[in-house]
Amino acid sequence: MTPLSLIDAPAARAAPPKGTCRTAEPAHPVERMLPWAQQLLEPERAWPFSTGAGVTVGVVDSGVDRDHPQLRRRGKVLTGRDFYHQGKLPGSYDCVSHGTGIAGIIAADRHAGLGFSGVAPGARILPVKVSEREADNTGRTEVIPPSILANGIRYAVDHGARVLNLSIAGSRDDKPVRDAIAYAVRRDVVVVAAAGNQQANSAGPLRSYPADYPGVIGVGAIDVNGARMDASQIGRYVDLVAPGDSVLTSTRIAGHAYQSGTSFAAGYVSGTAALVRSAWPTMPAAEVIKRLLATATPARGGANSQEYGAGIVDPYRAVTEAMPKGAAQPMPGAVVPPVDPLQVAHSAWWQGQSSTARDLTLLATAVALIVLLVSVLLTVGRRRGWVVRRSAIERGVPRQAELPPEFLFARRDSDT
Repeated sequence: MTPLSLIDAPAARAAPPKGTCRTAEPAHPVERMLPWAQQLLEPERAWPFSTGAGVTVGVVDSGVDRDHPQLRRRGKVLTGRDFYHQGKLPGSYDCVSHGTGIAGIIAADRHAGLGFSGVAPGARILPVKVSEREADNTGRTEVIPPSILANGIRYAVDHGARVLNLSIAGSRDDKPVRDAIAYAVRRDVVVVAAAGNQQANSAGPLRSYPADYPGVIGVGAIDVNGARMDASQIGRYVDLVAPGDSVLTSTRIAGHAYQSGTSFAAGYVSGTAALVRSAWPTMPAAEVIKRLLATATPARGGANSQEYGAGIVDPYRAVTEAMPKGAAQPMPGAVVPPVDPLQVAHSAWWQGQSSTARDLTLLATAVALIVLLVSVLLTVGRRRGWVVRRSAIERGVPRQAELPPEFLFARRDSDT
C-alpha cells in the first residue's frame, strides 16, 4: 500500500444530509505522533501476511465520514445505510465522530508523516448509522431503540459484513437485539461488542448487552500501563482487552482526537478479526474467535479473569501463530521405571566404599593429631631437662619476682 500525503489529499467536500446533524462536530487538528496503542500492539508486523484485504467490517454506530483523508480511498468506506433518520439516507456521514473514530482504528490508511493508522488498512468499512449523538440534551447517554439497532445489525449481515463492530453497551436484554445477534452468529459473522463504561461507581460485576450474548466477543479497555481502565466494566462477558484509555482516533472531516472508552478498544479487536479473516478466508467465525483468545497476550488479571478476559489482543500472533487441530489432549501420567537389582547393588557398594573411606580418613586424622601432640610434649621436655618445677613457694622465703622471658638474658648495667 503506497503511503499518501495528507497535505496533498483533496479537500473534504462531503456534508451531512440537510436536517440530520443538529450540532455537527468540527474538524480536528492533525496529530502526527505514533500513538501508544500502536506501539503496544504493533499491527504492522502482521501486514506482510494480512492487511484485512477482502474483508468487510460492519460499523454499527453514529455513521462514518468517508471524507476523512485516511478513509477517503475509493472503496474504503461503502455507502451503507442510515437507520436513525427516516428515508433512504447513507451511513457514510457522521455528526459526532464516534463511528468515524472506530472506523479509523479498524482500517485507516497509512499516510506519510502520520503515526496513526488502522489495524487492518486493507479492510472495507460498511457504515450503519443507528445514532446521532453520544448524549441527549440532558447529558445522559443516548438510548438507541432496540428495533433500530436490530435492523442495523441485520442490514450489515445481509450486506456482506464478515466482522461486526458494536461499540454499544447497555444493561437491558432486548429480544430484538438478541435475535439479531443470533442471526449474525448463524450467518458466520464475528461479532465484537464493547464491554461498557459504567464500572467506576460499582465494585462488582455489571450486566452488559450485546457483549453478554452467546457468540459475541466482549472487549474491555486498558490504559498505557496495561491496567484496566477504571470505567471498563467487569463481568463474565469480558473476553479480551485492548487499548481504550486516551487512544488516538480519526475524527469527522479531518484530523484526530484522543478518546477513551471500551468503544474504541472494540475497534482494535474488530481490526484484528479482519486480519485473521483475510489470512484464513475459510476459517469459521467460531474458530476465528478461538484464535483471538488463544493468541492474546497475558494481562494483569491472569487467565480468564472478569476484568481482562483472556488477555490483550495480539494482531501478529492472531494472524501468524500455528494452532493445534482438534481438542487438547491430556498429558500422560509419569511412569516409574522398574528397580534394577544390579544397579541397586552397585550403588550400595559405592556407598559402602565411601563410608569406609570416610572412617579411614577420620582415623588417620586422629593419629596425626596424637603424633603432633607427643612431638610437642617431647620438645618441651627436652628444653626443661625433664625437671619437674615446684608448684609452691616455701613459707618464710621471700618470693623473687620473675622477669618476662625476653628480659632473662638482658645485660645489666652492673655487669659492664
